[in-house]
Amino acid sequence: MAIEATEPSTALIQNDIVLFGLIAATLGLIFWLASGPTPFWKKFFTWVPALLLCYFIPGIYNSVGLIDGNASRLYNPVASRVLLPAALVLLTMTIDLKGVLRLGPKLLAMYVGASLSIMLGAFVAFWVMDLVHPETVAGDTWGGMAALAGSWIGGGANMLAMKEIFAVDETTFGQFVVVDVGVGYVWMAVLIFLANRASAIDARTGADTRAIEELQERLASYQKQHERVTSLTDLMVISGIAFGAVGLSHAIAGPASSWFAQNAPWSRQVSLHEPFVWVVVLSTFIGLALSLTRARALDGAGASKVGSLFLYILIACIGMQMDIGSLADKPWLLALGFIWIAVHIVLLAGLAKLLRVPFFYFAMGSQSNIGGPASAPVVASVFHPSLAPVGALLGALGYATGTVAAYIVGVVLRSMAGQG
Repeated sequence: MAIEATEPSTALIQNDIVLFGLIAATLGLIFWLASGPTPFWKKFFTWVPALLLCYFIPGIYNSVGLIDGNASRLYNPVASRVLLPAALVLLTMTIDLKGVLRLGPKLLAMYVGASLSIMLGAFVAFWVMDLVHPETVAGDTWGGMAALAGSWIGGGANMLAMKEIFAVDETTFGQFVVVDVGVGYVWMAVLIFLANRASAIDARTGADTRAIEELQERLASYQKQHERVTSLTDLMVISGIAFGAVGLSHAIAGPASSWFAQNAPWSRQVSLHEPFVWVVVLSTFIGLALSLTRARALDGAGASKVGSLFLYILIACIGMQMDIGSLADKPWLLALGFIWIAVHIVLLAGLAKLLRVPFFYFAMGSQSNIGGPASAPVVASVFHPSLAPVGALLGALGYATGTVAAYIVGVVLRSMAGQG
């Protein structure tokens, strides 16, 4: 989640058009190098996924002061409010819905397990840090942790809800935004890296990968069957469907969220007063509806590739908000965050081993909580572009559960801090 800049930006590049050109050129160079123009780059990208560089290089730009990702409007509203829902429409439109449903209840079990492990991780991290460095958890740190729990189980709206509910001051809240970005985005980068080695991980753990392998095979077969040379008409139709659906989603989201905010007080508990929640859900369901029609055949003309292009721009825009240098400013709070997420990882890995699920389930259970609907589709798309909607659907679920779960975390932490 990005916070608004309170001081004038000192970045070298402050024009968003110039910044977009830099991001586009960077993505183009990364993908050209990843195509293996020389033996060195071919070997380099065997170990370092292109997706990881698309995420980290913009972060370096931001860290050295070349750009100011938080002051830019490329992420919000362009990437998150336009390109993300457009990508969801295109990637959902080409999905094999019956195949996704066959992934079964174990995927939902991993999601629930991830939420519970994040809640437990908050208590363990607070307890450990209270023993190791009590100053870190003194004062209203517990409130900042409750806000972070809202982000890590739900999203930015849930994080802000916790800030208001527990009256977290701006300084503490800002510190935990840094922890959110620093720890959460680093974990996202690790998942992206490991996703490229999912087959080896599944082989070692003995996971049952038949359902996801069958889905990927059907997707590849369908795409090959309908593949054709893309025409200008195809691209016009694809963009028309994508951005038309985005426009429709936003047109409905505004009035719908306002109505719920004014007439249904309970809707705030499940974030139905937030327009972005409606945009994500509506875009996904429009895509699902189109997947049952002849529109799905547009995947042969490159619909999913266009959707993936939008996702890569989103990845770069997420990355350019990360200040690598700021990760060292609050070492003990960062240590708390890493302890917290380590508990989540260990517990979720244990559940994955118990259920013998493929690494994709583990990655989706974790990222749909930690990252939410904005980044879970990104990680899912590493496994297969058409799996991105799975991440979006699970991520959107966090909006409904994040506020209640984070409130419970806040109440317990307040008691642990002796202020309950």
